Amino acid sequence: MNPLVQLAAEEAENPLIPPIPELVIGLIAFVIVFGFLAKKLLPNINKVLEERREAIEGGIEKADAAQTEAQSVLEQYKAQLAEARHEAARLRQEAQEQGASLIAEMRAEGQRQREEIIAAGHAQIEADRKAASHALRQDVGKLATDLAGKLVGESLEDHARQSRTIDRFLGELEEKAEAAR
Repeated sequence: MNPLVQLAAEEAENPLIPPIPELVIGLIAFVIVFGFLAKKLLPNINKVLEERREAIEGGIEKADAAQTEAQSVLEQYKAQLAEARHEAARLRQEAQEQGASLIAEMRAEGQRQREEIIAAGHAQIEADRKAASHALRQDVGKLATDLAGKLVGESLEDHARQSRTIDRFLGELEEKAEAAR
């Protein structure tokens, strides 16, 4: 056969359509590769995809559980905080009440001490007044007896007589002072 004839015969065939033996071999190779991929690779891919889906779903469930737990803990903290604020307010109120009662007690104690000091002062003043009155009576009595002795011209040295005269004289002065009031 002539190479030109062979060439012309090949040109008559469509270049886009492969020869049948090649097509059969290609189809057999495709089925083998597809079967191998379906038997070995596809289960592994499905397994990995299933694990990912489970991991994602498990992650979502864990996230939901964590969010629920976080919300529960937040509510507990809010309740504890409210309780602590209430307790602080109660303690503050108790401290104010104790402070007020302590102030009242201290005022009462101060008033009592003031009254004791005033009473002691009055008692001291009364004792000093009596002592001064007694000393004044003696001095006035001494002066009166000296003056009376000079006026009468005789000595009034008798102590009993002197004491009676002084008491009588001062008693008359006190009666006149009370009558004048």
